[in-house]
Amino acid sequence: MTTMLDGCTPWPEVFVDRYWAVGHWRGTTLDNLLRGWALEYGPRTALVHGGNRLTYANLNRRVDRMAAGFRLRGLRPGQRVVVQLPNVPEFVLSVFALMRAGAVPVLCPVTHRGAEVSHIVRVTEAVGYVGPSRHQGFDHTAMAADIAAQGPFLRRVFTLEDPGATSPFGGGLSTDPSGCHYFPLGSIDAPPERTLTQSADQVAFFLLSGDTTTAPKLVPRTHNDYAYQARAAAELMSLTENDGYLAALPAVSNFAFGGPGIVGTLSVGGTVVLPEAPEPAACLSAIQRERVTVTSVDPALARHWLDALPSIQADLSSLRLVQIGGAPLDRATAARVSPELGCRLQQVFGMAEGLLTLTRPADPDETVLTTQGRPLSPDDQTRIVDAHGKDVPDGEPGELLARGPYTVRGYYRAPDHNARSFTTDGYFRTGTLARRTPDGNLMVLPRHSHQSEHPGPR
Repeated sequence: MTTMLDGCTPWPEVFVDRYWAVGHWRGTTLDNLLRGWALEYGPRTALVHGGNRLTYANLNRRVDRMAAGFRLRGLRPGQRVVVQLPNVPEFVLSVFALMRAGAVPVLCPVTHRGAEVSHIVRVTEAVGYVGPSRHQGFDHTAMAADIAAQGPFLRRVFTLEDPGATSPFGGGLSTDPSGCHYFPLGSIDAPPERTLTQSADQVAFFLLSGDTTTAPKLVPRTHNDYAYQARAAAELMSLTENDGYLAALPAVSNFAFGGPGIVGTLSVGGTVVLPEAPEPAACLSAIQRERVTVTSVDPALARHWLDALPSIQADLSSLRLVQIGGAPLDRATAARVSPELGCRLQQVFGMAEGLLTLTRPADPDETVLTTQGRPLSPDDQTRIVDAHGKDVPDGEPGELLARGPYTVRGYYRAPDHNARSFTTDGYFRTGTLARRTPDGNLMVLPRHSHQSEHPGPR
């Protein structure tokens, strides 16, 4: 069994033994992996955001100092901290620094508001919140203050100020009547401390489920399973230190964070480019300026880019691969990618709970245009079943079930949901309608239940 947080469902021992034996799980925490990447790729550029550039060595150094700063401000190992930031370097810094401090980040879309965030704080008993002071006209600091006043958990709020803005805290500590302390995120800096001893089978962070009809469910991802997912996806795409990855989708999403995304790109010494805005003009200009080679988008964003190309006139000749996932991709849009963007298309299906399926670089065009590919891992197990839970023949539609070395066995502190969402033998009921082709590829069909197949923000 894995030593996960109380409220999590571990993988059974027989599966744990298998995943270790074949080398999927390797026992190194994500923040320790960053230390290794910094040693190997030190002077190379790790992160780009506008005119700001961070080398691997500087990224690791700043994570070290921020981790010490979080501990100095009272965060303790095992405590949960909601991270609700846009695609900025501070997102990567905060997530890795919290993990290095022993805290557990809860990755939350910046579009979520008080109802969702307060629910997340209650379920996780989060003691901390990291977010923008204001973002796109919304006052995140006021939201955090309201949540802190409602209950006993949230007591430390770290806010990212807009460039050039005057901090409401005057650069120091502020405390409200509820006893919640407020800090500018830029002040979280201290001399590095002794390295904490942590286990890679512990929960590294939480993602949120893609269920949009109920309060979000918490998906616990361990260091072992997530490092494997990002590494395997990077290998499948042949990512190297010469690649640049544009994080066009929200960085809090599983797709952009680890499919292979940010983590997978850093694992090979590549460069992660964080666009200054999600609009096509900013993203396409960033591709040209930074010679981006790989990116991931959803179908709506893909169509937006394709339609904007004639007016933006960006040089996209560096692009070699565009991943598209998040919803079934219509063939007409799929057929536009290669001739108009000048690169290879990779269709992807995935979810915060785990399973990733991807088309392969060597797949025939028809497979790439019409399917979402095959499971990432040789130890991914999938079934397609009818309403009675019986397997259906290839070509027939049914609900997709999955289990494997990076697919969770249960939501956090959600026994009722788990009873409905997981079979007694550990398969996750994805709620996604799919059919399997005779050659083993999956075709994802329009959603038929409350759960989404989106590989994005969860």
